[in-house]
Amino acid sequence: MVFRPTRRGFLTGALVGGAPLALTGCDVFGLAQSQGVSDALGSAGGLARRAQRLLGADALAPEFEAAEMSPVFRTNGNTMPSSAAYQALAGGGFAGWSLVIDGLVERPARFSLTEIMAMPSRTQITRHDCVEGWSAIGQWTGVPLGRLLDEAGPRPAARYVVFHCADDFDGSPYYESIDLPEARHPQTILAYAMNGAPLAIGHGAPLRLRVERQLGYKQAKYVMRVEVVASLAGIGAGKGGYWEDAIGYDWYAGI
Repeated sequence: MVFRPTRRGFLTGALVGGAPLALTGCDVFGLAQSQGVSDALGSAGGLARRAQRLLGADALAPEFEAAEMSPVFRTNGNTMPSSAAYQALAGGGFAGWSLVIDGLVERPARFSLTEIMAMPSRTQITRHDCVEGWSAIGQWTGVPLGRLLDEAGPRPAARYVVFHCADDFDGSPYYESIDLPEARHPQTILAYAMNGAPLAIGHGAPLRLRVERQLGYKQAKYVMRVEVVASLAGIGAGKGGYWEDAIGYDWYAGI
């Protein structure tokens, strides 16, 4: 792979340099014990958000050639939701699955997987950077999130988009959130295919978020509902995501 000096590489290097534990293993619960990791994530995330906003809302994350794709792309987080309802949908090939878009929108909507796959799509080859210290390059195909938001029509008070997922950790539902500028970024998609094949359950089938300017824990899997809100207060512990609530990870998580 040809080396490309980028803002992403600079910020990722700064984060890892400030939190060496992130390279020592793949147990995110072990990382929870390090205040240094949380502090580094917070400071680097704030820097990244300011840098990306200065460069413009549409500044792109690096994209790669097919020859640069990783031969192995690890799964992150849960690999099979424990929900009986989800498992029944998976057993039926997700024929009965649908995505709900609601909250502060003019036209609450529900889309089947077939309807989503019939919409104009985007394919991108990007790098997934995990807080656990590993990276992989993969190809993703999905519908731009901005397209779905346009269908629903966010109201003027809308500020954030919350992703409610089918999986959980010890009974706590998994969720994530991004702001509206990131939701409308051209590389922010809800992906239904990976490396030219339907998304596998381990990678978040039938639909997962790809928000390419942010760390791996922001890439919510098993997305069931998209809620548009004015504030993150009152959702989970109010910090914007499961890991943000549980461990104190930075909400923006930009790279």
